[in-house]
Amino acid sequence: MSLDASITQRDGGPAIDEARRQVEICNACRYCEGYCAVFPAITRQRAFSDGDITQLANLCHNCRGCYYACQYTPPHEFALNLPAALADVRQESWERHMRPKALGALFHESGVALAAALALGLAALFAALAALRPESGEGFYAYLSHAAMVTIFTPAFIAPLAIVALAVRDYWREIGGERVRLSDILAAGKSAGAMRNLDGGQGQGCNFEAEDRFSNKRRLFHQLTLYGFLLAFASTSSGTVLHYGFGLEAPYGLFSLPKLFGIPGGIMLCIGTAGLAWLKTKADPQLGTKRVWGGEMGFVLLLFFVSFTGLALYAATGTALVPALLAIHLGAVLAFFLLIPYSKMVHGFFRFAALTRDAQQARLRQERQNQGRIAS
Repeated sequence: MSLDASITQRDGGPAIDEARRQVEICNACRYCEGYCAVFPAITRQRAFSDGDITQLANLCHNCRGCYYACQYTPPHEFALNLPAALADVRQESWERHMRPKALGALFHESGVALAAALALGLAALFAALAALRPESGEGFYAYLSHAAMVTIFTPAFIAPLAIVALAVRDYWREIGGERVRLSDILAAGKSAGAMRNLDGGQGQGCNFEAEDRFSNKRRLFHQLTLYGFLLAFASTSSGTVLHYGFGLEAPYGLFSLPKLFGIPGGIMLCIGTAGLAWLKTKADPQLGTKRVWGGEMGFVLLLFFVSFTGLALYAATGTALVPALLAIHLGAVLAFFLLIPYSKMVHGFFRFAALTRDAQQARLRQERQNQGRIAS
């Protein structure tokens, strides 16, 4: 994006304007340049369009180290609170790009709405179990046929992902993203997998829950949540391949791929989400977007509930508890799927796009430098 374009594109509203004010002060100071990917990205520019601010906001992991290191926080007249300013822009970017927008604001702001969605999901599954119970079947299919599960969950999974895909496309256009190369995606994946931007720039951790003290707990719990979720997804995917590719139907044994992926994944997901919820109660709400605290907590607890009920269902195999636990677990999964575009889950998609754009900008800058050396 050209400097002229950056100067003229300034109509994003109060949140972006306030974030821009703070970013410009940070760009003049540069004390926090080594803290995370946000500050090197800031120093690469002299002026910031609305898209630039949105990109910086989604690049921010809200580690809060910059706030506790800053000499311009209140009561200084500059009154900098960059974590909160970027959090507000980040939150608005998610809600702005989702369809319909009203649902985004509702679920992000209200943990009660999340609970209501879960309750509706449970009610629907209980009704399905009663109405669609097959005449025969093994394991879970004795209570809900495979065809019924596919009919219920396929659209509930695909439709939210399609909404997210459209939102990320719009975000990519807003931030001026260009044609992506595999190297950009790999660089973003490496950063996301290592949670590099939660290490405080020196590997000592961030300040999310411990204020001016460093801690790697948030990074650890994020990694447990991420890799636990990926293992759980691998469990479901491997079961799908076994069913359709090899004609091997559930239930699967302890040493099958679905169980080898699913059990460790569920345990990691339980520990990770419980840890993130605990840290959230210790963190200063003034350094984030306060209006979505309930929605964020509700989503983390929903993800914990999905993993916990999945493990409980496996432990109850062969007992009279299976029908109720199956309905509860599948209802929670259904609620989770439907809420993907309207909950904190969407941050993963936007953040990966932001990391990809950051890697792309670094590559393009290096290419221009190389061309300049060759020309000279």
